[in-house]
Amino acid sequence: MKRIESSARTATVVGSHQGKVRVGVIGAGVFGGYHAQKFASSFHSEFVGVFDLNIENAGKLVAKIGKGEVFSSFEAIADACDALVIATPASSHAFLTRKALEAGKHALVEKPLALTGVEARALAKLALDRDLVLSVGHQERLVFEAMGLFATGERPKRVEAVRMGPASPDGRCEDVSVVFDLMIHDLDLTAELFGGDVRGVDGSGHSAHTRLLDHATSELMFGVNGHARLAASRCAEKRERWMKIEYASGTVEIDFLTRTVKNTTAFNIRADVSAILPDPLKAADEAFLAAIQGRAAPVITGGVGARAAAMAEMVESCALAVTVAA
Repeated sequence: MKRIESSARTATVVGSHQGKVRVGVIGAGVFGGYHAQKFASSFHSEFVGVFDLNIENAGKLVAKIGKGEVFSSFEAIADACDALVIATPASSHAFLTRKALEAGKHALVEKPLALTGVEARALAKLALDRDLVLSVGHQERLVFEAMGLFATGERPKRVEAVRMGPASPDGRCEDVSVVFDLMIHDLDLTAELFGGDVRGVDGSGHSAHTRLLDHATSELMFGVNGHARLAASRCAEKRERWMKIEYASGTVEIDFLTRTVKNTTAFNIRADVSAILPDPLKAADEAFLAAIQGRAAPVITGGVGARAAAMAEMVESCALAVTVAA
């Protein structure tokens, strides 16, 4: 194993696994199915199977993939694997990720890594202490990188982002608030654009169809003059997803639904990256395998996931405090 130490956020482990990586998936839901398909088709991995508390769902997923087996317990699938994918409801991520790491398994966990910054940082540290690769499902970073947004050489002055849509018809992800469900993506992307940790946070929000926040807004300060305003909703009438990034040299406005960009800067920003990044989830899964096998450093580290979780916790706490006061 080889460690790369540069900061708490980017510190990671590069593995030395020889041969194909045996991968098991925890959770037979939508994203569990996506990950199972990617690992079952990868040259670098052997898809071992699925564990889910709902054995029937696990069986349907294995039958659909045409590979692997259904496991009756977490311990059984862990014993058969080198790496585990945690694709269960978000409120269980921290518990299951800790079990995977304590069992000596590399782990890829869907976002959020945890629901508190303390627990998320503890998991990132545990992975380092055990010389295990820990990756978190913030694969939208790969899209931003492909667009050229992380290579401008200039930090923004202000970022505004909106990520809204109607309630999920099947209630997916409603075990956590909209902050941890949707806004956490833009919290992570914004922090990376500013290139530093958040220095001030405010937030507000309200519930609509769950007991948790279904709509939230946040104001964040980065560095000396960096400012961000983010909004996320899962109770909106229509879908909106856009970001406006203001630089000293101009402005970049992105509509992610229409894949269009308005750019008054000199930066080479690509509107549509489908040709060079046709499948961000597959790219993230392949990067996870590459890190385990020592072919490359992880691109989405546990520290990245920990920072995003800590920011989400701060925004949610502020929003809940305002809600209670009202």
